[in-house]
Amino acid sequence: MKILKGDEVLVLRGKDKGKKGKIDKVLSKKNKILITGINLFKKNVKRSGNKPAGITDIMKPMQVSKVVLVCSKCNLPTKASYKLSNDKKVRICKKCKQEI
Repeated sequence: MKILKGDEVLVLRGKDKGKKGKIDKVLSKKNKILITGINLFKKNVKRSGNKPAGITDIMKPMQVSKVVLVCSKCNLPTKASYKLSNDKKVRICKKCKQEI
């Protein structure tokens, strides 16, 4: 995947369309990601031990195909390509040709 933990992404589809957020976790085998503050759902929780009962917010994973990477340099949604420099694979923004 060309999207990594800590990247800023823009949501293209769903109830949070148009929102930006940072990636918390990448689930590469399921092709999904967790984004802070996006794709939140309510869950009723029973009382167990010292934890009180109530309604809590939980984050659910989102498909990678529903988001696009935002370049840190030009601040525009873009695709990423790769370039070899000093025997290292580096991600490059296709719009501004800068390293992400």
